[in-house]
Amino acid sequence: MQTPEKTRQGVSEDYARAVKSPATSCCCAPVPKGVVAKLAGYADEEIAALPPEAVVNSFGCGNPLAFSEIRAGDVVVDLGSGAGIDLLLAAKKVGGGGKVIGVDMTDAMIDKARENVAAAGLANVEIRKGIIEDLPVESASVDWVISNCVINLSPEKPRVFAEIARVLRPGGAMLVSDIVADGLPPEIAQNRHLYSSCLAGAIGESAYLDGLRRAGLADVEVRDRLVYDAAQIEAFIGSELPEAEGGACCCGPKAGDLARRWAARLEGHVASVKVFARKPRS
Repeated sequence: MQTPEKTRQGVSEDYARAVKSPATSCCCAPVPKGVVAKLAGYADEEIAALPPEAVVNSFGCGNPLAFSEIRAGDVVVDLGSGAGIDLLLAAKKVGGGGKVIGVDMTDAMIDKARENVAAAGLANVEIRKGIIEDLPVESASVDWVISNCVINLSPEKPRVFAEIARVLRPGGAMLVSDIVADGLPPEIAQNRHLYSSCLAGAIGESAYLDGLRRAGLADVEVRDRLVYDAAQIEAFIGSELPEAEGGACCCGPKAGDLARRWAARLEGHVASVKVFARKPRS
């Protein structure tokens, strides 16, 4: 059993390696580079207005801003802000009177995000190094918390939920995109390579929502849900297994066999969700 710190270190190393690899690399990126921006609800006009490096280095599972009510002047925190695609979109929503704070633990991601912020010419974005279990953000100081397929990576999710509740102002809200999964067998839940790919660390939807409620948040609900079918799960798992398990690049014959076996068992139990919650005013 790995310690939380070891788990975080492994995730950070995987994402650092992924952001430095070519977009066409097939070996062990957390998710295929650039795919999420095309498939996860980002409008073509949103993508066209962003630096290409922010788009191609997007490793999420959804667009957490798609259904948000973020307004001009709001303060937004992005948990695990990565290369900055959601930072840039949020910064445009809040305008010059607002502020967007990105928090990430990986130096390579922070560097890439700062490059993308500079390229976009935005002055209302700040990127801070830290972990989402202990946010470098003042209590009751933000209007919105967003996140894109990051909370599932945390080995200490109750701490993350508590931190969201802490940093939100009374009446503030969160809207995050994430992966949830019920009944993961041990061979998946304990697979090192499927952790950074946002599968092995995922918890069930009910546990996710209950965790937010226990942290003191209210109006907790799933606003959007995409349940993966067997073909989607097979493609996803097969692309993430390394040469040691697959025998060729990332998806050799052995990886394909494992992916097919697991996909049949997981169909209907893995989903990408958008989760909303609000901090009570009193």
